[in-house]
Amino acid sequence: MTDPRIAASFAQQSMMTSLHARLVSAHAGRCVISAPLLPAFRQQHGAAHAAVAFAVGDSAAGYAALSLMPEGQEVMTVEMKINLLSPAMGEGLEAVGDVLRAGRRLTVVRAEVVALQGGARKTVALLQGTMIGVS
Repeated sequence: MTDPRIAASFAQQSMMTSLHARLVSAHAGRCVISAPLLPAFRQQHGAAHAAVAFAVGDSAAGYAALSLMPEGQEVMTVEMKINLLSPAMGEGLEAVGDVLRAGRRLTVVRAEVVALQGGARKTVALLQGTMIGVS
């Protein structure tokens, strides 16, 4: 199930388009985004560049926040911290963003990014940050 407002916003993100990312679901404080690990976005060791994990995690967390904001608002990242736990090796990444606390203007979020390889899932990054609603 995906909020149509979030699907429309996601479709406008050229970064997610470049990564061939897909909005899996977005509703009620949670968002899931998946992306293949494309050769163009790997670093010298063959793992996905950390920027890919950050991009999908940040977007998943941001859309989780947007899902709880009033109609007519958009969302922007105020700050975001990432812990890279393991190289992102495999066929793809999946980011699950969750709202920790939704305020009137600021929303605290987190995201877990997992690498997918042959049916196995391995957490490769954790993000935590703050989003702001903008009109």
